[in-house]
Amino acid sequence: MEELIRITDLNKIYDSGAVQVHALKNINLTIERGEFVAIMGHSGSGKSTLMNILGCLDRPSSGTYLLDGIDISQQSNDALSDVRNQKIGFVFQAFNLIPRTSTLKNVELPMIYGRVPGKARVERAKMLLEKVGLGQRLEHMPNELSGGQKQRVAIARALANEPPILLADEPTGNLDSTSTIEIMELFTQLNREGVTVIIVTHEDDVAAFTDRVLWFEDGQLVDDRKVEK
Repeated sequence: MEELIRITDLNKIYDSGAVQVHALKNINLTIERGEFVAIMGHSGSGKSTLMNILGCLDRPSSGTYLLDGIDISQQSNDALSDVRNQKIGFVFQAFNLIPRTSTLKNVELPMIYGRVPGKARVERAKMLLEKVGLGQRLEHMPNELSGGQKQRVAIARALANEPPILLADEPTGNLDSTSTIEIMELFTQLNREGVTVIIVTHEDDVAAFTDRVLWFEDGQLVDDRKVEK
């Protein structure tokens, strides 16, 4: 398989006045294109810090992060914004949909930033909502949707610019057990279609859907194992 992510000797230190917090310590990691990976660990283990760096929302203090051959530490803020828009789709626990805006318009939003022409934008948004099972909900507002439906809209939005990576931060944290299974089956299907999916979770039943689990403790990667199916 083709390497998509390479992290080498990566450290992240937060300096909060008199105290330095070493959030990530000498991380070495590769993720190949098409993998389905869970990042796990207790609160404060460093998993969210790693997710922010993977998503180009934060920079390492030292070490290197290569994303699809791009050295992230060498990019300007504007260049990083372009990388995020083109390479990464984000899915959050709180959905982060825009209220009083239809599902269709929510899905269109990343394509507006990506300068996709109007007609093509609408057609792709419709196709994506159909793909996640919401083809009949194009004009519904977020407050008219269930939690599982909101997350489906969020996933469709994350796919808008055809990114090679989906980064999902506790994507089932606000969902009931039935919706959790449905969302994880959707991620599984997208992964089978070639999308690299990386999920931060503290739930074993969510991680069981993935193929590989990275376990963090005190800022260190302490276990990297395949999931037994």
